[in-house]
Amino acid sequence: MRKIHIGASLAMAAVLLTGCGAEEPAKDSKARGPAAEATGKSEGSGGNGEGAPHEVTIEVKGTGASTVMYTLDDSDFEQITLPWKKTATIAARGAEREVGRLVILTPGHVTLPDGKLGAAQCSITVDGKKVVESKEGKGCSYKLK
Repeated sequence: MRKIHIGASLAMAAVLLTGCGAEEPAKDSKARGPAAEATGKSEGSGGNGEGAPHEVTIEVKGTGASTVMYTLDDSDFEQITLPWKKTATIAARGAEREVGRLVILTPGHVTLPDGKLGAAQCSITVDGKKVVESKEGKGCSYKLK
């Protein structure tokens, strides 16, 4: 049964990391000329431009070492030293302006103050305001519009 849970976790991580990276080739395409950049920065309601940029910080508290999986300006799975944080300036693009751009932070396990193993505490801050703080054993997610 444990192998099934581990396999399902790895499969989910692979789907999240590959699915979120699907737009990567577009970033490096020739469409990123001056005209595309000007369109991308517009805050109007039409087209496939970007919404207003926001400074987003993801953070994991604790001590020691752990792992973290996140989706911010990119998606990654890293070995980290706690406490840890990463900041990026991001904006909702295209349809994300309507439905929201998902920011995800899934911290690994650490030894809690009571000696038990549990998920590290995480938070998401947007433009200086903390919008999400994890509950015990949960990750953090937020839809940026």
